[in-house]
Amino acid sequence: MTEIGEDDRPKLGEIIVPMGVCAALIALLLLIVAGPGYRLGFWSFMSGFTVLGWSAWLGLGAAGVSLWGAYTVRATPPRSRLGMALGGAVLGIAVAAVPWNWDRTVASLPYIHDISTDTVDPPLFVSLLAARAEAPNTSDYGGAEVAALQKRAYPDIAPVVLEVTADEAFRRAEAAVRGLGWEVAALIAAEGRIEATDTTTWFGFKDDIVVRVRPLEDAPGRSRVDARSVSRIGRSDVGANANRLRAFTALLTN
Repeated sequence: MTEIGEDDRPKLGEIIVPMGVCAALIALLLLIVAGPGYRLGFWSFMSGFTVLGWSAWLGLGAAGVSLWGAYTVRATPPRSRLGMALGGAVLGIAVAAVPWNWDRTVASLPYIHDISTDTVDPPLFVSLLAARAEAPNTSDYGGAEVAALQKRAYPDIAPVVLEVTADEAFRRAEAAVRGLGWEVAALIAAEGRIEATDTTTWFGFKDDIVVRVRPLEDAPGRSRVDARSVSRIGRSDVGANANRLRAFTALLTN
């Protein structure tokens, strides 16, 4: 077997460096299209996650090849080849970090997709029931088991008590919903109920929200606002529903 000599390394680098960079760019492309491919109907959401896995492995491979290329051209001009190789390594690692971080987040959170500020008497969907009829995840609340998992993972998710009447609280809740860009499906002031849908940016997942505003019977002039966010698809929401309710609460109380 012929060994690679010092004179051969620059020539080898001319091949390896572009290979590493191209692989990193392909990994980036796979990362980018994983979500839009699902949104456009080219593949299922599970296939989209498979594409994410491919991007991670290819990104790691690209980083390794690029680092090898950087080593082979480290002492030979032009210096731009070394910069290109290091750029390919950084890009490959950055691409791989996205699905890796997603997978780590999934593993650290409970497999639930229904988050409510009131786990004893969660707000109920009415207007969005038809839209959710074909969804894999039903609108039925999971009960005590889901409530316990939520409490451990998201202890900060709680009702909001406002020092205003129910009518004013409803107006504030509506303003918060619209401020977050959710698609409003129902505004029933007489029932204190708001229903809306939020579409995630990358994969375009549809998550539904129902807001319930009630006056506090033992405290005139005060009201309680509860909200519930439920994913239509997926066992785990990767914390999206809890984050959505946090954003709603932040707008409601500011």
